[in-house]
Amino acid sequence: MHDEKNWLDSRPSKGTFWLMVAIALAVMGFWLWEEHEEHLLGALPWLILLACPLMHLVMHGRHGGHGSRGGHDDHKDGRDE
Repeated sequence: MHDEKNWLDSRPSKGTFWLMVAIALAVMGFWLWEEHEEHLLGALPWLILLACPLMHLVMHGRHGGHGSRGGHDDHKDGRDE
């Protein structure tokens, strides 16, 4: 019997591919958590401290940084506050 669609040539659909990727990432994440829980929890306070300057840089991008002379009224989005 001649099969027109060889099973080796068929590809999984995009949904199946991303489902396999999600399952693989979940398994890897679970394994990393189980094996390295103490290290990850030990680094948590340092990650919170490192997040502060990063948030400072990101949040100051909205109003022009420290060089801005005005207050909150410098926004030019048309809102009256």
